[in-house]
Amino acid sequence: MKESDATVANRVELHHCADAKSLAFLVARHWIAHMAHRPPNQQQFCVALSGGRLAGAFFQSVVEVSLARAARWNLVEFFFADDRWVPNHDEASNFRLAQHHLLEPLGIHPANIHPLYRGVSPEFDAAQAQADLLHRAPVNQEGAPVLDLVILGMGDDGHVASLFPDAPPDVVESHAVYVATASPKPPHQRITLTYAVLAAASRVIVMASGRGKEIALRDSLSSDGCTPLARLLRRRHSTTLMTDIDIGRGHI
Repeated sequence: MKESDATVANRVELHHCADAKSLAFLVARHWIAHMAHRPPNQQQFCVALSGGRLAGAFFQSVVEVSLARAARWNLVEFFFADDRWVPNHDEASNFRLAQHHLLEPLGIHPANIHPLYRGVSPEFDAAQAQADLLHRAPVNQEGAPVLDLVILGMGDDGHVASLFPDAPPDVVESHAVYVATASPKPPHQRITLTYAVLAAASRVIVMASGRGKEIALRDSLSSDGCTPLARLLRRRHSTTLMTDIDIGRGHI
């Protein structure tokens, strides 16, 4: 769906939490509940994860909720919405964070985990990740893979995944699955899902935490917002936004 000038308010399911800990647990519960309600004939559940300041606490919350609800993970395929182009053992790696706090504690089989870094080049690794996801997820009429769930954070500048403000047109308008891109902050080399794939996902949950993000969040929810999150919201029919930032709407 193309972007429009329509307000995004009716496209967003907004949940407000008291603090970051509550936010992490709420997203964890939504993920596991969503997974439990997948159609009985669905053989796989494809999820894409991001990093960020709340990611470690969120991953730990998923483990705790999973143990309480006896969630089953054998059919889940774990992808990444984005990552820094650094070795998988590097402290800056989103993969390393997920591996330590989520994947190892849950006992996820390595065959179900799909890191982005392969060590050749960002462009080559993005192409390999694209082939990997297309092999495992269904595709829509435009040929984009349809992830069951994407969980994103939001940066202080309103970026999601590694889609930053002022990204070049070849990134913003790309119909690829993954692209190599550059971050204004180090590590600069990144690989990210494109807007087209994020727009095609069955469900997207965005976590926005911290008072320093209030301006970017308000901009993202305005009809003329210019942040990457605003761009994504306009391309989707519905997006779930969970935040501990008080913006005066949809408290829970």
